[in-house]
Amino acid sequence: MAGEADLAVLLRSMRPELHAAAYGYAVTDTAVVGAFAQVAEAEGTTVIAPLEVLAAHGIVVEPHWARISLTVHSDLAAVGLTAAIARALATAGISANVVAGFYHDHVFVPWERRAEAMAALRGLSDV
Repeated sequence: MAGEADLAVLLRSMRPELHAAAYGYAVTDTAVVGAFAQVAEAEGTTVIAPLEVLAAHGIVVEPHWARISLTVHSDLAAVGLTAAIARALATAGISANVVAGFYHDHVFVPWERRAEAMAALRGLSDV
């Protein structure tokens, strides 16, 4: 099933959802059960997981990140969504790391800036 590709529709209907758990990024040579994402790179495997999952594997990380999921089913070939998100967050001085799944995009922002990030993303929906 194809997702939405029209940028105006995506922005209007993306409905950002803030997850309650704090997340961390780590590099490990073992699989982490319960990780949100694992990315194999030449230097090692990057793992993105809730802090409690990382701690259960003996991994302690700083800084902490908030996960915001865009609940709209975006087409992987849609043009401009990541740029619009990055621009809105950059304007607010908030760093963003975007991970795209088949159905949804997920934005990781600094934990302490999560409320500001939600406000910036909700502002895009009002466009």
